[in-house]
Amino acid sequence: QVQLVESGGGLVQVGGSLRLSCAASGRTFSNYAMGWFRQAPGKERKFVAGISWIDGSTYYADSVKGRFSISRDNAKNTLYLQMNSLKPEDTAVYYCAERTYYIKGVPSTTTGYNNWGQGTQVTVSS
Repeated sequence: QVQLVESGGGLVQVGGSLRLSCAASGRTFSNYAMGWFRQAPGKERKFVAGISWIDGSTYYADSVKGRFSISRDNAKNTLYLQMNSLKPEDTAVYYCAERTYYIKGVPSTTTGYNNWGQGTQVTVSS
């Protein structure tokens, strides 16, 4: 499996912004969908946003709609998550994931993805 590498996490105040990046190490993206998930301490990993590599359609968890935006840059072989108006409850480790075999649409569960990055910590302070 190709390694996915996230970056861009950090400490930010309430209302601030961060942009996460996810790059594939060693090759260009070759998948059908990619997603961002997050996991807070003691909680399960949850879907945040996803994008279809086939048609570019995007999907968001209700908790981040209107504040987060997922995008891709094929030329740079990078997936992004722009996070605005951050709240303390957004604090978590954020993971990018890809699905490398065919699917119609964008999965919103962890089992829908077969390759994961190591995660990047996002901490929102109040």
